[in-house]
Amino acid sequence: MNKLSIMKKINYVILIIMIPGSLRLNAQNTIFLSHGRIEYERKVNLWAQIDDEDDNEWKDIQKKTVPKFKSTYFDLSFSNNKTLYQPGRENPDNNRLWQGPAEDNIVFTDLETQQVTSSKNVFEQRFLVQDSVRKIKWKITDEKRTIAGFDCRRANGLFMDSIYIVAFYTDEIIISSGPESFSGLPGMILGIAIPHEHITWFATKVYADEVPASSLIAPKKGKKVTNAAMLTQLSDALKDWGRWGKRYIKAAML
Repeated sequence: MNKLSIMKKINYVILIIMIPGSLRLNAQNTIFLSHGRIEYERKVNLWAQIDDEDDNEWKDIQKKTVPKFKSTYFDLSFSNNKTLYQPGRENPDNNRLWQGPAEDNIVFTDLETQQVTSSKNVFEQRFLVQDSVRKIKWKITDEKRTIAGFDCRRANGLFMDSIYIVAFYTDEIIISSGPESFSGLPGMILGIAIPHEHITWFATKVYADEVPASSLIAPKKGKKVTNAAMLTQLSDALKDWGRWGKRYIKAAML
């Protein structure tokens, strides 16, 4: 669906119902949101990642020191074709000693200018990544599922040339965005998985909050780089770290 189709949809069939707290949908009301806030649960299967390390002789011992899954929460605020993805509520079950990349990312996306500004902490160094919206090769399928009360359709994608992803998006939220820097589908991505990296993001709640423009501001702190420059630095630093290093780079580049 192109922008013109989306605007026609807004003009003729939009019905925005403001409900305190999270949205609850039913068959009688179709909601098309242009602003609000989404909570995502980001879940990593740590045991599966450990099992992937074929040369790791200490797998069983490692599994005893970490939970099977690690969940962190993020909020995505959106309005006027701008989005801000940032850490949300704390999960008291998390062990902060086992912290991987992308657990405190802040990502600002301006869909009008097609520019993304991300603040990322990598090995205790803060990067400010400024670049254009990532190009993802999407293929929309007929598979559907419901996420956080919204009807979603599945799309399969490929980015960074070789990373396979599965996304579920809804056109009932009319901004073409999603968690981290994932975008490019005709609506909001409410669920996404990177199967080979054992990482998922799924919306838990959607709020029809008013989002003031003053709250959608790009981060400013960090060493300024592009995605290409950051990839080069990480590849040089982790070239001798085997499969673990490659996995770290992929997670950091999200």
